[in-house]
Amino acid sequence: MGCAAHGSSAVNNVRDTKMAVELEFIDFVVPVQTIKEKYSGGWEQCLRDHAASIGGRVWYDDYLFRDGAMNPMDIEELVKEWVARGFAGPERVNGRHVWRDFCVVEGAFGGATRPCPWIEVDARQRIAWLSGTSPGEVVGRDTFASGREDV
Repeated sequence: MGCAAHGSSAVNNVRDTKMAVELEFIDFVVPVQTIKEKYSGGWEQCLRDHAASIGGRVWYDDYLFRDGAMNPMDIEELVKEWVARGFAGPERVNGRHVWRDFCVVEGAFGGATRPCPWIEVDARQRIAWLSGTSPGEVVGRDTFASGREDV
């Protein structure tokens, strides 16, 4: 998986693979590269920790990991969980809060709940992709439910 880090360097070392993750309700999105760098045990441990939810509320492509919820309280719990794991939530940049290591997206309301420099969202199609890449194959719940875990 050729993934990139978040922030302005998000397009460095990214393959030309066209991928996007499907959005639903309220989405919690993290760049895979950030997980590789910060998650205790890395990407493989993250997948083990979320194995029971993959194809349910969790799915991912080469660049983005998506978890989600149907209400703000559950998303708030996800935010707290990932911050406790050492991931940075919103930070103040030029006087406004900007998502850093992860972001919350409400597709029904047009995109990320705060500015997020490493993600692109198409609210009409309800998809998100890593900035600097192109949307293409959409990965979602059905991708994993059909046994396609090789994305």
